[in-house]
Amino acid sequence: MYKVKMAIVVLFWAATALGQSVTPGTQNFDLPDFAASELAGRQVPDDRVRSFVLAKRVVWTSETGVDGADRLLLPVAGQTSTAAMNDGCHMEKTAGADAAILLDFGRELHGGLRLESRNLTPGNGSYGKSVRIRVRFGESADEAMAEPGEKGAVVEHSARDMIVNVPWLGAVEFGESAFRFARLDLLDDGAKICFDSVRAVFVHRNLQWLGSFRCSDPRLNDVWNTAAWTQFLTMQGYIIEGAKRDRLVWYGDFHPQAMTTLALFGAVPVLTDSLGTYARETWPLPKWMNGMPNYSLWWLITVSDVVRYSGNLDWLREQQDYIKTLVDQLLPHIADDGRGGFDNPFLDWPTHGKREALDAGTHAMFLMAFHRVRDLANLLQDASLAGKADDALAKLGQYQGTNQGNKQAAALMACAGQESTAVANGQVVAKGGGQNFSTFYGYYMLEALAKTNQKQVALDVIRQYWGAMLDVGATTFWEDFDLAWLKNAGRIDELTPDGKESLHGDRGAFCYIGLRHSLCHGWSSGPTPWIQNHILGVEPVSPGFKEISFQPFLGDLDWAEGTIPTPHGLIRVRLDKNADGTIKSDLTLPDGVRVIP
Repeated sequence: MYKVKMAIVVLFWAATALGQSVTPGTQNFDLPDFAASELAGRQVPDDRVRSFVLAKRVVWTSETGVDGADRLLLPVAGQTSTAAMNDGCHMEKTAGADAAILLDFGRELHGGLRLESRNLTPGNGSYGKSVRIRVRFGESADEAMAEPGEKGAVVEHSARDMIVNVPWLGAVEFGESAFRFARLDLLDDGAKICFDSVRAVFVHRNLQWLGSFRCSDPRLNDVWNTAAWTQFLTMQGYIIEGAKRDRLVWYGDFHPQAMTTLALFGAVPVLTDSLGTYARETWPLPKWMNGMPNYSLWWLITVSDVVRYSGNLDWLREQQDYIKTLVDQLLPHIADDGRGGFDNPFLDWPTHGKREALDAGTHAMFLMAFHRVRDLANLLQDASLAGKADDALAKLGQYQGTNQGNKQAAALMACAGQESTAVANGQVVAKGGGQNFSTFYGYYMLEALAKTNQKQVALDVIRQYWGAMLDVGATTFWEDFDLAWLKNAGRIDELTPDGKESLHGDRGAFCYIGLRHSLCHGWSSGPTPWIQNHILGVEPVSPGFKEISFQPFLGDLDWAEGTIPTPHGLIRVRLDKNADGTIKSDLTLPDGVRVIP
């Protein structure tokens, strides 16, 4: 039963203001006239906020050279003083010995470090009254301990291995990366330092957390929260793929990130800016998005979903000319037999080199994209564009690819609207549960399971596959993961013991071998929107949630509740399983939203 009542706003990880635009020069600054006029046109606003985070534990120290490391876990004033000059964590470097600390900040953060010294003695290689500290950031404990090149350790996209000068009775801030661990080494023989504090500088967008989810299964709650946090850390600037690496906007990877952003925050400007002006101006036609034709198909799909969730037709009109020209560029890639494809298709890395699966998946993407183009054309009242979409869909429908037993291809085919093969493709995805899943296409695999009436299988896979990363210490989800990687592997939040292999350093493939592997990748956040759409059961049917479908599913859960952001306000859902197995549904709708059958 449905029960509609006055909406109650529930904020999850509430902040104070909605995220602002990333466009330079659009924000007013509260500065005196003499400064504002001189800086006019040269300021770029930073809408992020920052805070200091104490380390949660000391993971490791060198055998010599460190005393009082646990003092770095204690609250500090944040202002170095000449009082109690030697009351802190002491490090002293002697010839032939290390002086080093490995700190754990408890969960992955985006930002850098702030080091404050009470007292110090310069060493042989010091500059002035300072000491040199080598800092290594790590998404895993093993990465923070690695030397350059060791097991794939790299410094690219963000600086994770650097040398800084810490001044006497002073402080230094540095770094912009994603990390949970930091190793500090005092470099020069004869150098000493008494640290007042070593704190993480947590830098993030000041977004209002509107979407939320809780249920009777703590593991599912942890997965939802972790997926949400993963995407949040990749929203610093534009929406980038990885918080540590790659800190780039990749439009083929963008769709799961967009869906998670919509589920958490709604269509905030950082989303529409990343997908709109920045995309079109960075990759003007006839270039493909990121130089990859499949990614232009994903761009169309993502634009359609942003419009469906936001109802922002003005933003859609800004994309209209680009969409029409892109469609004309895509049409010649539909062959006479109806197959949509490219000479060099790309889905995700685990399908790399599997040409038949790539072709089948790409054809399914053509179907998905042109269905979306037809919807967009109707919203734009563009009869010419709608006619091209209809003709393309009629032609594409004549061709039927084969999934070759590949879960990525099967997932896309199940999502593409070819009902005659959907069930068979869903069975391929379900085979073996979380085996042969990928973090990126895992979202489409979950969607395929939902479309083929296998939502309980999807719930089990979420617990098995994403939950396995939590079991080994993850606080964000990864660029890729395979359940087979767990065999004889250590945890990521501990130094790998003798006899075990490093889960971070000894695993991975393709472009993410070893420690180069990103452990915070936004494309892995798919469980967050999937759970809201299919467990809470709310999806927009018309743009901007004016009309919604409500088809909740509890499966083996006893209860679930959550909130979904819409342009009209929050939708709130509470589901409880009755003794006879039926579901009691309590649905709160804001004004302007109605449920359709």
